[in-house]
Amino acid sequence: MFPKGVWSWQDGVLTATEDQCIWTKDQYTNFVLDLEFKNAEGTNSGVVVRCSDIKNWIPNSIEIQICDDFAEKWAKMPKTWHCGAIFGHLAPTKSMVKKPGEWNRMTITCRGPMVYVVLNGELVTQMDMRKWTSAKTNPDGSEIPPWLSRPVAELSLTGHIGLQGKHADAPIWFRNIKIKVLEE
Repeated sequence: MFPKGVWSWQDGVLTATEDQCIWTKDQYTNFVLDLEFKNAEGTNSGVVVRCSDIKNWIPNSIEIQICDDFAEKWAKMPKTWHCGAIFGHLAPTKSMVKKPGEWNRMTITCRGPMVYVVLNGELVTQMDMRKWTSAKTNPDGSEIPPWLSRPVAELSLTGHIGLQGKHADAPIWFRNIKIKVLEE
């Protein structure tokens, strides 16, 4: 499901001209999502998993951040806004994103309440959704952005997968997108 005229597919590469998401038609519970992305200077995008409401996706899903961590404006933001983070909730253990113009590989595994993010071959984030019981503070006491208004522990384990479009006026490119359903 995608907004007409926003997303395009050319030579095996998917990109968008606006900040609108493209969604899977099906919903997934336990899966591995493997993809490649390329940032421009200043890119801020994301991969959305377990989305139960695509019209109001921000509080009803988990966003794995894609970002140009080399851009000063994003480097200054909280670490939970850096590439590979569970946006607003859990910072990556280290920065593994490549410089703008280079392809990165991201593998996201969702199994039960666990979410794992591998960026360029390194496990950078692992979240046990059950530990995020507040919509105001993370388990470490850090503040959650107010637009993430539902506790992660209350989110559905089943939902659509989405890719965020051109956010923050900088493009993003995706390719080699694969979803593998895992057995229960």
